[in-house]
Amino acid sequence: MSTPIANLIATYAELVDDGDFAGLGELLAEATFTGSGEPVRGRDAIRKMFEDTVIRYGDGTPRTKHVTTNLIIEVDEQAGTASARSYFTVLQALPDFPLQTIASGRYRDRFRRRDGQWFFVQREARVDLLGDLSRHLRR
Repeated sequence: MSTPIANLIATYAELVDDGDFAGLGELLAEATFTGSGEPVRGRDAIRKMFEDTVIRYGDGTPRTKHVTTNLIIEVDEQAGTASARSYFTVLQALPDFPLQTIASGRYRDRFRRRDGQWFFVQREARVDLLGDLSRHLRR
């Protein structure tokens, strides 16, 4: 039963790495996202936050790979809710920026099930270790 939730978590990484911030807005449409700034909620606010902060290059991507590991999912079938904890590592490379880890940390997620479908209701990204973010984030 946790596979759909793991797929949501993996889809988030794929959308960020693809530079598909409209897709991220859809994925997190009913969620509150908390990163390094103030929490944002809803499709349009989340899309805008990513567009305003993450640098995309000529191919439309941020030239990153988000790797999610140490996934722990806890499901309450009766309540139709779930939570997840995981680690993330963000790698980046550009022609003049060698492949390197630019950030790592932890996600804390909450999910709800409606009409048999799981969706995010909260994503909290806590950064524990920082590398060179100069090519990834607008400051």
